[in-house]
Amino acid sequence: MRVALGVTGGIAAYKAAELLRLLQDRGVDVQVIMTRSAREFVTPLTFAALSGHKVITEMFGDAQGEPNVESAIEHIAVAQSIEALVIAPATANVLAKMAQGIADDFLTTLCLATRAPVIVAPAMNVNMWEHAATQQNVETLRERGVKVLEPGEGYLACGMTGAGRLASIAAIAQAVFETLGLREDLQGETVLVTAGPTEEALDAVRVLSNRSSGRMGYALAEASRRRGARVILVSGPTRLDPPAAQVLERVRTTEELAQAVLRHLDEASLILMVAAVADFRPAQVQPRKIKRQDATPVLKLTPTQDILGEIVRRRRSEQIVVGFAAETDNVMENAAAKLRKKRLDLIVANDVTQEGAGFEADTNIVTLLFPDGRALPLEKMSKLDVANRVLDEVVKIRQAARRDDAQNDARARTAG
Repeated sequence: MRVALGVTGGIAAYKAAELLRLLQDRGVDVQVIMTRSAREFVTPLTFAALSGHKVITEMFGDAQGEPNVESAIEHIAVAQSIEALVIAPATANVLAKMAQGIADDFLTTLCLATRAPVIVAPAMNVNMWEHAATQQNVETLRERGVKVLEPGEGYLACGMTGAGRLASIAAIAQAVFETLGLREDLQGETVLVTAGPTEEALDAVRVLSNRSSGRMGYALAEASRRRGARVILVSGPTRLDPPAAQVLERVRTTEELAQAVLRHLDEASLILMVAAVADFRPAQVQPRKIKRQDATPVLKLTPTQDILGEIVRRRRSEQIVVGFAAETDNVMENAAAKLRKKRLDLIVANDVTQEGAGFEADTNIVTLLFPDGRALPLEKMSKLDVANRVLDEVVKIRQAARRDDAQNDARARTAG
């Protein structure tokens, strides 16, 4: 997780160092950007020492005016690498520039270049905060989706009393954590996630596989970790860098995936079966490469192990099992049938023929189906956002189960 922290020129600039530390404590990598005015209050060396990164201070060079060829496009690189931009403190000047789309330094240019969520924590004199121009700028930013944290009230550095104090560092950090999907609602859970394709050997060099990239499974593993879970990731062959799971097992065949899943099944409280598992494998693997000049081969297939069925057969009552159904025809009907047959707690259905959905896209379009017949269609969103929406429903399922258990215990005690 990488966040850009913009520090602007106000007396509260020193508090940004504490914010940086709180973000780092949750595993967030922080890139600090300082305006020229901010450097009048805190030196870049402070943030460089804390963050472990060079502090960006100028658009076209360093603080001493030395040219830097890389800096000309550095704002684009930063914009593409961050998951959130937080500006704390945010002065009236910077809020005005953001509202009007002015990009005359690195920070304001980054504001226009990034597609990541933006959070601002204003801090200024009470009269500046209450001025109609500032309030209009803040409203404009909110309409554009910027999260604005209201300043607190109290004694200000200028000697006046009123609104204008920087929001508490804890509140700013919490807003960043929520934006990143960092929560604690899966604390105590062990999440077993399968991801990617499987491969079944055809001959010495060829395999039968599918187009799964592993992105959806990896997103669920990452989202689970961010929400406090211990994560076990069983991954088929992908080209992705894996998320920081506590346990990572790499497999190729359906049989290897089944062995890994069943080996970890007892320790898992939540099972997310996302991998695109082969339903069939060649009945016989040729020891040598099949040559073109040979007679046209007849490929005989045999079913692979029904891993999801075996999981459901062995599951404990408190385990939650979520399935995925990637379909091309009769999507809802096929997914609902799988939900019933496998006795799942939830199934995620998606039509892989839709643009912006399916195996190789960064986004997905899914519908969540529940055993009671409910269907929750989701709009197109990033796979990490889809992962969090799925986990939101899993948390609700867990909470409902706990309420039922508590009620049953209460009735048992009453009856006793």
